[in-house]
Amino acid sequence: MSIGSYYSSSASGGMLTIQSSAADLQAFEDFAKLVPKAAAVAQRRAINKTLGWLRTHIARAVGREERIAVAAVRQRLRSYPVAGRAASGKLWFGLNAIESSRIGRARQNGKGVSVAGRRYQGAFLKQVYGTKPDIWIRTASKHFNSGDYPDTTVSPSRGASSGWVAENDGRFPLAKAKVSLEHARPHFDEWVKRAHARLLEILQQELNFEFQKYLKGA
Repeated sequence: MSIGSYYSSSASGGMLTIQSSAADLQAFEDFAKLVPKAAAVAQRRAINKTLGWLRTHIARAVGREERIAVAAVRQRLRSYPVAGRAASGKLWFGLNAIESSRIGRARQNGKGVSVAGRRYQGAFLKQVYGTKPDIWIRTASKHFNSGDYPDTTVSPSRGASSGWVAENDGRFPLAKAKVSLEHARPHFDEWVKRAHARLLEILQQELNFEFQKYLKGA
């Protein structure tokens, strides 16, 4: 017979006895054997959830700071979740300049192109390379500013008014509008500092979930 906590009374008082039943003790012993496996499962889920949390918050922070659509930033964030017996997950962020046509809805007007609060005077929206239109400007244009067109190389042998897009093998004197993400680096330091505390919080939840799941099964 499995007896747990119980209460007994007498003429002079009562006694409350707290103890585990034989069945409960056996269940805890069985769970103790499963702890290493349950802990590993909980840790894997906690790390992967933390990666997702980081990806969401970094994308929001960078998007807000740089005035870039969050969806565009998320494309630059690639998570590598824990799999198999691995004990760590990774989050990669591409910091190369992002095409301005990807940061919001680009609009062409008589003076140029505007997108996400930025204005590219003298530029035009057109499909030159690839399958989607981008924001371009002729490097001979008086409105050409290398700060708005990073990764563009201007050939000194052809004069200051001539430039070539390095990635396109120098066939056209065009420059593609891009936004530098160099200023996004500090966001990593900020969120990495919060990541460990968040990981411990989620790990506690996941360990509790594994424990409760076992008790319900038992």
